[in-house]
Amino acid sequence: MRILEISLIVINFGLLYWAFIANRKSGRGPIMPLTIAFGLVIVQFAVEGGRWQMIPAYLTPLILTAYFFLGKRREGGRSRVAVTVQAVLLTVYLLVSVALPTVMPVFSFEKPTGPYAVGTTIFHWIDEQRGESYTENPDDRRELMVQIWYPAAEGDGKKQSPYLQNASIMTGAISSKMLGLPAFTFSHLGLVKTHALLEAKLLDSESRYPVLIFSHGMNGYRNQNMYQVEELASHGYIVVGIDYAYEAAGSVYPDGRAAMSKIGPNLTSNAKYDEHIPLWTEDATFVLNQVEQLNRNDSTGRFTGKIDIERIGMLGHSFGGAVTAQMMKKDSRVKAALSMDGGFYGPPVSEKGFGKPFFMMYSEETYNKVMISYDDVAKQIGGGSREEFEAPRKQYIQKSGYALAGGGLSILIPGSKHASYSDLALFSPLLGLGGADPRRDHRIVNEFSVAFFDRYLKGKDDSALQKLSAKYPEVNFKVHE
Repeated sequence: MRILEISLIVINFGLLYWAFIANRKSGRGPIMPLTIAFGLVIVQFAVEGGRWQMIPAYLTPLILTAYFFLGKRREGGRSRVAVTVQAVLLTVYLLVSVALPTVMPVFSFEKPTGPYAVGTTIFHWIDEQRGESYTENPDDRRELMVQIWYPAAEGDGKKQSPYLQNASIMTGAISSKMLGLPAFTFSHLGLVKTHALLEAKLLDSESRYPVLIFSHGMNGYRNQNMYQVEELASHGYIVVGIDYAYEAAGSVYPDGRAAMSKIGPNLTSNAKYDEHIPLWTEDATFVLNQVEQLNRNDSTGRFTGKIDIERIGMLGHSFGGAVTAQMMKKDSRVKAALSMDGGFYGPPVSEKGFGKPFFMMYSEETYNKVMISYDDVAKQIGGGSREEFEAPRKQYIQKSGYALAGGGLSILIPGSKHASYSDLALFSPLLGLGGADPRRDHRIVNEFSVAFFDRYLKGKDDSALQKLSAKYPEVNFKVHE
């Protein structure tokens, strides 16, 4: 919980216990405690922002008011049973008031460890060469929202960026499209802050910076790996996150139009996922073209001549990892790629590998699903042959082996889940999306990510990767032949 949330609960419940135990109901006594109780709610709302998980705590001044002015004072005091019942009920109410904001926190991101501050800016790019297949107007063009994080000059007075732009729309999209919950559930994500400075100047300590393209998962969003993109930017990378319109949870254009996800529950096979690969790779290719144009002539002057288009990498989570692998295969501009628990959809990878540096990060959750046998689940699947059950798993193992052939790298974080490679692991322990220590998982991902791209885009030696292998022996860092 945040500082003022904790203060509100501690002080207001302290006042409630004091009033109950002292049996204070009338006289001049209530004026000061009620002023404090209502004042704390007002201050917390004004400074930190209110959220629905705090509603029980926000009601404490009203309960205190009712106790002071509506209850009847009994002459001769109260029985021990009455006092005990009131104390128990108040304690239960306290536990509820603490539990809700605790299990659904306004979390914070760990400070990036790199030497640079981080800036961020947003672009709205329209591909005039492609129509939009998800709308009915044949004149509509493919529109993408793109966010860029970069090394920033400090001390220029820029404000801290919120986690989500257009928060009221995006929190609803994330809650409903990604998590299948009521739209209001994670409305408090709009209160989460980042370390990036909005529209900060690009740091000019280096003549050019390598660039990384980030692809979210199906029904994800461009900054779903904020823990990672800020870390990479702080180490000297320009990171470009893409909202894949209509297949992201939501994407909001500058004029207020929202491209909400059109993806339903029909993605039940590899073939279905294969159908979406062309749209995403075409989007990624277009964004790479725009990045090159930005390097030639950025209207703001921020990125002109500052992007090293000879040092381009790509990273993605889940379906975004599959897109990353396909871009590695088809676009020569992508020199190194990182897939975080991604699938292998689309055209097959050569059995000899990519011929370029490729890093695969597996979750234990996915590994267990792949390795489970037909006999272990035969009673639960309700029909289906052994061949039908094992085919997609064999395909995944084969394609994974092909992608890593010829020097590919891999790790598997013990206890990790599919969402451990995204910010979703921080949302709430109730969701069960993260491992036992999601922040540790994020630190492992970040350290290996920086070391990998430093090695293959900045030309550093592999000592950092070898040190991480020794530091985290449990992840089983491998170089595949």
